[in-house]
Amino acid sequence: MNVFERHESEVRGYCRNFPTVFKTAKGAWMTDSEGRKYLDFFAGAGVLNYGHNPDKLKQALIDYVAADGITHTLDMYSEAKAHFIERFQEVILAPRGLDYKMQFPGPTGTNAVEAALKLARKVTGRERIVNFTNAFHGMTLGSLAVTGNGFKRAGAGVPLNHTMAVPFDGYMGEDVDTLDYLERLLIDDGSGLDAPAAVILETVQAEGGVNVASVEWLRRLREITESHGVLLIVDDIQVGCGRTGKFFSFEDAGIVPDIVTLSKSLSGYGLPFALVLFKPEHDQWAPGEHNGTFRGHCPAFVTGAAALDFWQDAWLEKSVIAKGRMATERLQRLLRNTGVKGEVRGRGLILGVAFEDAEFAGHISAACFERGLIIETAGVNDEVLKLLPSLTISEEELAHGLDIIEQAWKATLKGDARDAA
Repeated sequence: MNVFERHESEVRGYCRNFPTVFKTAKGAWMTDSEGRKYLDFFAGAGVLNYGHNPDKLKQALIDYVAADGITHTLDMYSEAKAHFIERFQEVILAPRGLDYKMQFPGPTGTNAVEAALKLARKVTGRERIVNFTNAFHGMTLGSLAVTGNGFKRAGAGVPLNHTMAVPFDGYMGEDVDTLDYLERLLIDDGSGLDAPAAVILETVQAEGGVNVASVEWLRRLREITESHGVLLIVDDIQVGCGRTGKFFSFEDAGIVPDIVTLSKSLSGYGLPFALVLFKPEHDQWAPGEHNGTFRGHCPAFVTGAAALDFWQDAWLEKSVIAKGRMATERLQRLLRNTGVKGEVRGRGLILGVAFEDAEFAGHISAACFERGLIIETAGVNDEVLKLLPSLTISEEELAHGLDIIEQAWKATLKGDARDAA
């Protein structure tokens, strides 16, 4: 690994927690250059919802490349794009009664968020964006301005303006409805809050600590934004594409956002791909007003269209909910049986165990890696052990991963550094 240490920037992060060189991967497993296998409870931070190298997607990509299918088109038309659009309309939008225009920005999540923020400001003629405490929306300046993490924000090196953070659901405790504060600010002309262009949120704050907004809270937020003429942007980049069960994380609340951002698992294969959905009346872009060199990434259209086959029926949704329930019950039992202070959070197959001892999660993660499980931490102090396995993981594999967590947990409790990590 000396080549990385000699030549790669100190900015590298995940490799410090998982110090090995990976070579191959299949399904829920990764294999390093020494031949050691690791069960993956990280899934590329939510990029690999369907696991590593799913056969059907891989074959679609191989066939396309072998036929000299065009790779790069900017936003020129291609058969690959046409097929993805048709499939997305047929499998995802139409069955849900969603009437959205589709914009393909640059291929990462932060590109989609930047486009959404710019569009909201263009449509409304206003500057201010309201975001929430502990949010994470990306690392470019606009996205970073609506992100809560102070360490990440400080990396900008310039003021991050034209936004305002308000408390997320549960931020002030279980007995406080934080939307009372937002609604009061919007109603009161003396609040100092200029009429905002939009409110942006994650229904489950993934990087922020697996903080879950309740259905009731989301419905009230939609009512408030509508009554004040404020656009609602749902960032579904990490918790969309089935992560919470349904394809969109906001479906359980029965709300319809004005703008939705998707990326990460949209291609289904780890290929960079992003999409912005918005109501037709908001399609006020001039041609070329927002663009990106790699917004016509045809291989991602190919695998993304193939991935939609997972959503032709309700099998995957039901499977995610069942496996999420299984994992939640196991983690809650582990908390009870070991007397560790914490709570289990999440929906579907994004789950977190938030510990009162902020260092405990990191110790468990390290001990899990030594035992052949890749699992990360989240939260502003990395106090949350975050489970993000592929949606297609088998129940046996999920149970095996939970066994490793239990072993690592108990070893960490014993305080034996050699056994724990």
